[in-house]
Amino acid sequence: MDPYAALRFKEFNIFLVVRFAMVFAWSMQFIVIEWQVYSMTKDPLSLGIIGLMEIIPAVGMALFAGHVVDQKEKRNLLIKCILGFSVISLGLFLISDPNLENSISQSTILYSIYFLVFLGGLVRAFIGPTVFSLIALIVPKKIYPNAATWSSSTWQLAAVVGPAIAGFLIGWIGVHWSMCVILAFSLIALLFLLKISKKPILNPNIGEPVLKSLKDGLKFVFSSNAILGALTLDMIAVLFGGAVALLPIYAQDILHVGSEGFGILRAAPAVGASITMLGSTRFPLHKKAGKKLLLAVFAFGICILVFGISTLFWVSVAALFLSGAVDGVSMIIRQTILQLKTPDNMRGRVASVNSIFVGSSNELGAFESGVAAKLLGTVPAVVFGGCMTLLTVGTTAIISPKFRKLDLQKDIEEHEKD
Repeated sequence: MDPYAALRFKEFNIFLVVRFAMVFAWSMQFIVIEWQVYSMTKDPLSLGIIGLMEIIPAVGMALFAGHVVDQKEKRNLLIKCILGFSVISLGLFLISDPNLENSISQSTILYSIYFLVFLGGLVRAFIGPTVFSLIALIVPKKIYPNAATWSSSTWQLAAVVGPAIAGFLIGWIGVHWSMCVILAFSLIALLFLLKISKKPILNPNIGEPVLKSLKDGLKFVFSSNAILGALTLDMIAVLFGGAVALLPIYAQDILHVGSEGFGILRAAPAVGASITMLGSTRFPLHKKAGKKLLLAVFAFGICILVFGISTLFWVSVAALFLSGAVDGVSMIIRQTILQLKTPDNMRGRVASVNSIFVGSSNELGAFESGVAAKLLGTVPAVVFGGCMTLLTVGTTAIISPKFRKLDLQKDIEEHEKD
C-alpha cells in the first residue's frame, strides 16, 4: 500500500492541520493546568481532582454525544466544539492573571480552574466522536488504515510538541501568557477547519429515538470481540499505568529538574509514540494484530515499573520514551480495528464508547494515580500501576484466545476491493 495514500487528498491534509493545532492546544493546556494547580497546592490529590473534573462530564455525556454526532453534520459540529474550547481557554487565560491573586482568594482561583476543566470535559465528549466520524467522510474506505495511522501520528506529534513547549513557556513567560498561546492555536484550528466542506449525513435513521440509538450502539460494541477486546485492554492498561499524571511531583520533588525537565518528561512518551507511528506507515501492524497488541501493553507495563523506581533523570526519560513507543503500537492497532469494524452510521456512537473506555481512562487514571500517591506514596503508586498493567495483559491472553489470534489482513483486503 502507498504509505502516503491519505496525504494525496487535500482536505485530509487540512484536517491534519486542524488536528495538530487542537491537540497541541489541548495538551499544552492540560500541562499548564497541572503545573499551576500543583504549584498552588503541593498536594498530589489535586492532580487527581483535575482528571476527575474532566472525566465526569466526558463519561456522563459520551453516549449522548455519540448519538448527536451520528445525527448531525460533522464539520459544523466540530466548529462548535472548537469554539467551546476557545471560550474555556479564554477563561483560563483570565483566571491565571497574577494580578488576581491580590483581589480574590487562592481557593476561588483553584475552584474556577476545576470548573473550567469540567466544561472542557463536556466539549471533549463531542470532539472525539466528531473527529473519528469526519475522517471517514474525507477519505475513501480503502485507505482508512493509512488515514488512521497519519491521524494518530499527527495526534502524537502534537502531544510531543505541546507538553515540551508548555514546560519551556511556563519558565519563559509564565502560566498566564502560556494560556494565551493555547487560545491562539485553538483559533488557528478553527480557521483551517472552515476550509473543509460540509459532509453528508450517512445515517439512514435520522430522528431515531435517543434511547434506541444508544442501545444499538452499545449492543454493537459488546457483540464485537475485536472492538471490545481492544478497548478493554487499553482501558485497564491506561487506567493503572497513568504515571504521567504524577510527573509534576517527579519533576519538582524526586528528580528536581524544574519546569524545563517537566516538559521533557511529559513529551518523552509522545516522542516515542510518534516515531512508532511514522514507522508504521511503511511497516503496517495489521498482521497478527491481537498478539502484537498484547505484547505492546506488556512492554508498556515494564516501562512504567522502570520509571517508577528510577531516580535518574535520563533513565526516567528513556523509560517514558519507550512506554510511548509501545503505546503507539497499541494505539494504531486499536484505531485500525475501530475504522475497519465500524459501520458508517454508527461511527459516532462507537467512538463515544471508545472515549469512555480509553480516552476518559486517561483522566480516571490521573485520579487513580493521585489517590494512590496520597495513600501509598508516589513511587509505590506508580509501581502498583505497572504491576496491574502486567496482570491485565496476562489475564486477557489466557481468557481470550480468540482475541490473541486476531488478524486484520482479511479486513484490509476486503476494504481495498471496495
